[in-house]
Amino acid sequence: MFDNLSEKLQRVFKSLRGEGKLSAENMETALREIRLALLEADVNFRVVKQLIENIKVKAMGEEVLTALSPSQQVVKIVHEELIKILGSHESKLRFANEPPSVFLLVGLQGSGKTTSTGKLARWLSRNGHRPMLVSVDVYRPAAREQLKVIAKEIGQSIWEGAPEEKLPLDLARSARRECANMGRDVLLVDTAGRLHIDEDLMTELQQLKEQLNPVEILFVADAMTGQDAVKSADEFHKRLGITGIILTKMDGDARGGAALSIRNVTGQPLKFVGVGEKFDAFEPFHPDRVANRILGMGDILSFIEKASEEIDQKKAVEIQRKLIDNEFTLEDFRDQLRQIRKLGPLSGLLDMMPKVGMLKELKDVKVDENEINHVVAIIDSMTPRERDNHMIINGTRRRRIAKGSGTSVQEVNQLLKQYAQARKMMKSLSGGFLGRKFGKMKMPAGFPFGDLPGR
Repeated sequence: MFDNLSEKLQRVFKSLRGEGKLSAENMETALREIRLALLEADVNFRVVKQLIENIKVKAMGEEVLTALSPSQQVVKIVHEELIKILGSHESKLRFANEPPSVFLLVGLQGSGKTTSTGKLARWLSRNGHRPMLVSVDVYRPAAREQLKVIAKEIGQSIWEGAPEEKLPLDLARSARRECANMGRDVLLVDTAGRLHIDEDLMTELQQLKEQLNPVEILFVADAMTGQDAVKSADEFHKRLGITGIILTKMDGDARGGAALSIRNVTGQPLKFVGVGEKFDAFEPFHPDRVANRILGMGDILSFIEKASEEIDQKKAVEIQRKLIDNEFTLEDFRDQLRQIRKLGPLSGLLDMMPKVGMLKELKDVKVDENEINHVVAIIDSMTPRERDNHMIINGTRRRRIAKGSGTSVQEVNQLLKQYAQARKMMKSLSGGFLGRKFGKMKMPAGFPFGDLPGR
């Protein structure tokens, strides 16, 4: 997410730090590089123009040029302006005074509406709501069946309609009635899409809007399509009056032009982003946190929220005690890897880390999710006694473990070596080494993410 833009902006700021003093000349050079980086990230040219003008006015002021650390002041200004174009603050969902609140999900075909409907339903259910889903897409083959499968997978209620209900308006009307009867407080309506905007689609959506009086009309857009997503969102807003945007496939968009443009062009906030295929890969959009990521500052708050939601707190406390007492076994190591997997793809977790200090090199780490599966398979192939005391694992046992896990003896040896290094490091940390020597300490190879034993 934003990898290309972040890397280019980091280079600009680094060159500014190399200057003894900021001047009109080197600021102009920096602004030109920032402009080019934004355009190459597929940000709307009008948004780029406005952003650069705002940065220039502030950055060329006397207060910045005479500051003790002018380059840091420029970073601060860019950070503030990025937040401003992204939306200044998180835009929360609105709900009706009397349930059910109706959310209409609209967008072009292939944008991810149906999957996003499921993701939003899951998010709502985990945040104190009782949603019901309905598909009024009577045109695309198996569209309604797809939402039914998704609803079953996430454990949410769906209205399939009566056999005689063949029209979108009929399905929507009966779904709202059933939603109220069952005490559900939110109705999510997955609408039909087209490969392009046409009159028939817009007429149908306007009729649904008039009949359902939705509190939210959420436009679902594919971030990978860049400015095409922005243009479609703007057109839907002009015709329908959208209230917010969900950007899908943000994890695959290294440029980020749609996210940086869509609010400024449409005037409507980004409310959620899809960051993976799984139903939990769905996040509220926080402008300040996204600006932090773009500037290499990481997103620790999102990391903490995700960890708090997914990690077993009692188990975490027990692991901490074992680390301090040097009782951290291979079984504990395996359990920790499983906990990490709950947080989602490792590449996404690394993206949340600030690119400073000893974490700076994380941007170059290549993560192969299968390597963790290999490690877990190796540990699973051990006996409970071997997992509790790795010192008893001799040559014969290593060959048996390798055969049982479908790996090689070399991979088993590599895992045991790295585990021993990790234990040694943890023992040093718990003995007070952290406070005195952490800045000089070298992390053991492969801990916690790199060079795991693999193929």
